[in-house]
Amino acid sequence: MASKKEKDIEVNHDQNEIEELDDRLFRELRALIGESILLVTESDQLNLFGQTFRPIFCGKITDVQHGHLTLFPVNIKIINAPQFNFPTPLSIPLEKIAHFTPDFDCNARLPLT
Repeated sequence: MASKKEKDIEVNHDQNEIEELDDRLFRELRALIGESILLVTESDQLNLFGQTFRPIFCGKITDVQHGHLTLFPVNIKIINAPQFNFPTPLSIPLEKIAHFTPDFDCNARLPLT
């Protein structure tokens, strides 16, 4: 059975690993400012203006801050409107990013089904 001090050390070690991963992701995304990126969020689907879609976005990274990144222009890959461009910059929380692919051509076609 682990003592309280050992548990505290383990918790601190886990927090340090999480902070290191966050910093590494932040630095990696920050280095990609100005490049196009394909990004998928954790949610199965999102709803925007009554339109339900899979959370697949493609756009140029314009800003990266601790906690979020901003894409503009951003294309939302919707099945019935695959080239829909969102009219304003779109900020996405870093903790909601499930996957991203840097240097992605936003005009590329990909199956959404």
